[in-house]
Amino acid sequence: MRLVAFDFDGTLSDSEMTVLLGAQRGVDDRMASITERAMNDELSYAESLRERASLLEGLALDDADDAFDRVRLRSGAADLIARLNDAGHHTAVLTGGFERGVERALDREGVAVDTVIANRLPASGGRLTGDVEGPLIEGTKDEALESLAADRDLPLSRTVAVGDGANDLPMLEVAGLSVGFLPKPAVRPACDTVVASMDRLGRVFEEHGLLG
Repeated sequence: MRLVAFDFDGTLSDSEMTVLLGAQRGVDDRMASITERAMNDELSYAESLRERASLLEGLALDDADDAFDRVRLRSGAADLIARLNDAGHHTAVLTGGFERGVERALDREGVAVDTVIANRLPASGGRLTGDVEGPLIEGTKDEALESLAADRDLPLSRTVAVGDGANDLPMLEVAGLSVGFLPKPAVRPACDTVVASMDRLGRVFEEHGLLG
């Protein structure tokens, strides 16, 4: 068994949750700019996430749900996750994005992962408060990966990390196999290999003995 951990926004999904949410408030351009700066390691992830969440203050939960309903998995992602599950690996999503969007996208495709570690947008009175909470604001993905591996008595050499942005760097640097999915320039040096499609990622997994 291996532990295979995926980033979500920009990796498993080509949607960007905060931008979809921002479109409901008319601040999607500002959201995209902040996200790009964070993914290029020009802004700390915690700072960028709090800044983006603050722009959502007052957004009605119904409008937030509409945004989460638009989150989609990349072509081929659901099939690849299903193959990993069938092969007996532990699959995980480690994302600074939001639980609800991850769950909606997976449910739409009829696929599940074993573990989702994500953040949340609290609400009060039927509207988002502009705050954000969860384990991957100040917490880092290497810590999450190490904890999941320890819980399953797996050495880090038997972990796989797939990501694209600066906040994925910690887990890419400690995983046994690090795969960049269309990685940002600051991320590419930490990757053992780089892919641009789920089909190619599946072939990488086959080459490393994860899939038959």
